[in-house]
Amino acid sequence: MGKFIMKATQDGGVMFNLLASNSQVICTSQTYANESSCKHGIDSIKKNCKSKVEDQTVDGFKVLSHPKFEVYKDKAGDYRFRLKAMNGEVIAASQGYKSKASCLNGIESIGKNAPGAEIEKSRVNHLKGSAGWGRRYFSTAERPFAFRKIKINDYR
Repeated sequence: MGKFIMKATQDGGVMFNLLASNSQVICTSQTYANESSCKHGIDSIKKNCKSKVEDQTVDGFKVLSHPKFEVYKDKAGDYRFRLKAMNGEVIAASQGYKSKASCLNGIESIGKNAPGAEIEKSRVNHLKGSAGWGRRYFSTAERPFAFRKIKINDYR
């Protein structure tokens, strides 16, 4: 089962990632002003996770009503999706995928993982790149507050 991880952003907001059971990030939220708004966004993901898919990568695609997933190609040529709520606001976005099939699998994974996912608050705050629609993967040098396993003798 997946889980939502809420964390503080560098600009003082709150955002979340939806993780699959293998701990891979499926989608990322926008930055919210506060924790309450972020939880509302999570509820919206759970409510809309089975929405129809609008494939904007095909010529003459049919524009669907909200809520919906939109599949599109970014400037680098990667496939991405975004989930839009009933009001048309983007509530989650994906990483880039090399194939459309992988992108569609990401959408399917939201449908499997979001409904029963628990919400956890991250104890790791203010990671570089965590604000908004930014990067979701970090090098060790960019994780100054990341946890590491320590031995009891490390502090003696």
